[in-house]
Amino acid sequence: QVQFVESGGGLVQPGGSLRLSCAASRNIFSIYTMGWFRQAPGKQRELVASINRNNGAYYTDSVKGRFTISRDNAKNTVYLQMSSLKPEDTAVYYCNDYNTKGNWGQGTQVTVSS
Repeated sequence: QVQFVESGGGLVQPGGSLRLSCAASRNIFSIYTMGWFRQAPGKQRELVASINRNNGAYYTDSVKGRFTISRDNAKNTVYLQMSSLKPEDTAVYYCNDYNTKGNWGQGTQVTVSS
C-alpha cells in the first residue's frame, strides 16, 4: 500500500505563505484523486483541497483563492501552496488518496501565529 510523507510545515505569521509537499512511496499516476486534509486540535479531519489526474481541483470554501493544489506525477509528489495564511489555518496537514484514504502519514504541522 502506498505511503505518504508530508513536509514543509512550520510557524508562520498571519498573511504569510508556506508550500507543503507530499511524497508518495510509489507512482501516483494510478491514484485518480489526491487530497490534502487537515486536523486542528479538538476538531475532525477535514478535506482542504483535492486534485484529479486531469488537474481538476476542488477547494473547501475557507481556502479558496488562498491555497493552490498541484501534482507532479513524474516526481510522485503533491503540493499545497498556501498564501494569506490565517490563524484558523493552524492544523496538522495530511495528504492521502481521496477515495481510498489508506494509511495516513505523520502529517506536517502548520502554525499561524504572531
